[in-house]
Amino acid sequence: MMTVALSARSMYWIVASLAALSLSWLSRAEGWGAELRVPAFTAYVVPHADAARVSERRGITGWSDPADTLQWFGKFAQAGSLTAKVMLKSIGSTTAEQVQLKLTIAGQSHPGQLVAQNDQSWIVDFGSFEIQQTGYLPIVLQSLMKQGQQSLHIDSLLLDGPATSMVHFNTRERRNAASVHLMYPLPRPVDIDTFYCEVTALEDPTTTFYMACGWHRGYFGMQVNSPSERRIIFSVWDSGGEAIDRKKVADENRVTLVGKGPGVYSGDFGNEGTGGHSHLKTMWKTGQPQKFYVTARPVDQTFTVYSGYWWQPETSQWMLISSWKAPKEGGWLKRPHSFSENFGGSNGNLVRKALYGNQWIRTKEGEWIELETASFSHDPTGKEDRLDRFMGIEQGQFFLSHGGFLNGFTPYGEKFSRPSTQQPPTIPGDLISIEKP
Repeated sequence: MMTVALSARSMYWIVASLAALSLSWLSRAEGWGAELRVPAFTAYVVPHADAARVSERRGITGWSDPADTLQWFGKFAQAGSLTAKVMLKSIGSTTAEQVQLKLTIAGQSHPGQLVAQNDQSWIVDFGSFEIQQTGYLPIVLQSLMKQGQQSLHIDSLLLDGPATSMVHFNTRERRNAASVHLMYPLPRPVDIDTFYCEVTALEDPTTTFYMACGWHRGYFGMQVNSPSERRIIFSVWDSGGEAIDRKKVADENRVTLVGKGPGVYSGDFGNEGTGGHSHLKTMWKTGQPQKFYVTARPVDQTFTVYSGYWWQPETSQWMLISSWKAPKEGGWLKRPHSFSENFGGSNGNLVRKALYGNQWIRTKEGEWIELETASFSHDPTGKEDRLDRFMGIEQGQFFLSHGGFLNGFTPYGEKFSRPSTQQPPTIPGDLISIEKP
């Protein structure tokens, strides 16, 4: 399933980004003098994210409803003037007289003048704008045409002038907000048999996955699939290192299902790792803390059974999501972490934010240890393309935020400490009976 695979990819990025400690920019070189081309496929369709077709090869097509605008986001490093144009590959069945567009930058709105460039393209010239403040600014293209008249094929946004010196745009096709992570350092080496975490979603547009309990073999959290579907997801990776196709994974490397709760779907996943996936469709609520814990039960130093449990707020009971036997393991939980992921890029312009709190681990001897410190990391998108990624402390908890093209950012590797609760969770232990095979 695509969303699961992308979540697995986010886990891959956690490891890959550990070496990405320096911040670099994909931006215009210092100075100006040649037009800066911003591809159409880097824009967002607002408010209906999927109301037009956006692709690297063709740009933007199918933009037919004047109620939807196209929005680019640039991070301006200096004030000054700029000129703005939009290149069209085609105006379709629309006549030149019918083409009526308006561009808004920094609160200034100008109508465009259509001029033919050649047989393959048209230029809409919007004149000059004044940029008076630095930071992220939206560039909004609006249609003044009637419904049904509009059949424009958008190629690019063209900018020039002093304000474009050192301006930064994400020029890659990937429009997702950067994935952001909490890495929990352990106060001392221990064997972890349980990892507990609570997550409260504050801003949760569709294609958001808030992962509460991650470890070296899997992930556990909550996802927004659509306005009418939300999920609790628990997945465990296979052994063997196959990245794409689970059919290629030998039986001795496959995780196998031990048990699952009522109404839980279980199956496979592939791409960026393979393994066993499970999810429960349930409309968990924004603003309501969701509670998760994962257990590890090693057997004979040859495999470990991992189980994920979710607290059902409506019934006030713990529920098993699923339990998986992981081969070639035989150990305990390692590298506890959490993350937030935007797994669909069409709405990567929207803010995602959640609180992560009350993190605890339990040792194999039964001792509870509170995890009060976390360090911030992000995927490669956060290194160069999208700098709107943050971590901090709110309401006595860690928060992760990404998207929205907000100004500022949290440096990679920065550490935060939350206030201690000094109240270990009360959990019932294993809710299923696992027999030694």
